[in-house]
Amino acid sequence: MREKRLERPRFGTSRSATVGGGSGRRRAGFLAVAGAGAVALALAACSSSGTTSSSGGSSSSAKLSGTLVVFAATSLTDAFDKIGAEFHQANPGVTVKFNYNGSSSLATSINQGAPADVFASAAPANMKTVTDAGNAADTPKTFASNQGEIMVEKGNPDHITSVSQLANPAVKVVVCAPEVPCGAVATAIFKNADVTVKPVSQETNVGGVVTKVTLGEADAGIVYVTDVKANASKATGVPIPANENDTTEYPIAEIKGAPNANAATAFISFVLGSQGQQVLASFGFMPPG
Repeated sequence: MREKRLERPRFGTSRSATVGGGSGRRRAGFLAVAGAGAVALALAACSSSGTTSSSGGSSSSAKLSGTLVVFAATSLTDAFDKIGAEFHQANPGVTVKFNYNGSSSLATSINQGAPADVFASAAPANMKTVTDAGNAADTPKTFASNQGEIMVEKGNPDHITSVSQLANPAVKVVVCAPEVPCGAVATAIFKNADVTVKPVSQETNVGGVVTKVTLGEADAGIVYVTDVKANASKATGVPIPANENDTTEYPIAEIKGAPNANAATAFISFVLGSQGQQVLASFGFMPPG
């Protein structure tokens, strides 16, 4: 297994990560078949195909290769980094490259022709932007769900215990922009709690909210449950009652004309399979609703 290499820009902006290495090409091989005569079957090197196992790994009859480019919501960063590493372990010929950002920005990039094999969105609405434009190769599949939570500074020095307290002008609140999934969740939460909150900042992805809260630039922010868990050493979470909270679902799809369609299909199967689902659960994601 090749060494795992991650490239991480500053949290709160578009982030990329690469798992695996090498050129992703292999020499064509030949399979000798005994019988009436020796028959040589050439295996195509770059257009790998075949069945996948239930966990998403390729079968021994067909090995995947090349680079797989996955556009994924920022909230999936830690979970998908691990899934990418496990997928690479099962398919060492594949180098997985992630582009993490707000789902709305990723959808726009895909529709503008950015090269991608897979899109994993934090909300169906942003995936619909891609499918409506005819840029999905198949029907998106929901692979996880998530809920909102209030993130505050470690130890909760301002003693914030409810959504209603975020309406206090003295409390600096930061949220995602309304067009971003985490922003839509925040909007729904404020509506459900019947409060008017005037945020001091609206971020392009949930990473920006996390950054401002953990650096002390904001008193509180609306993020996902998974974000609180991932930053437990730097922040504290305040649970939101079910009658005020909001849930978002995560769909995934192969992009039409994907440069590495075979690896894309295998990766999606891996995410939907038992191994991928176990990783997602370990990071606090809920199963599809």
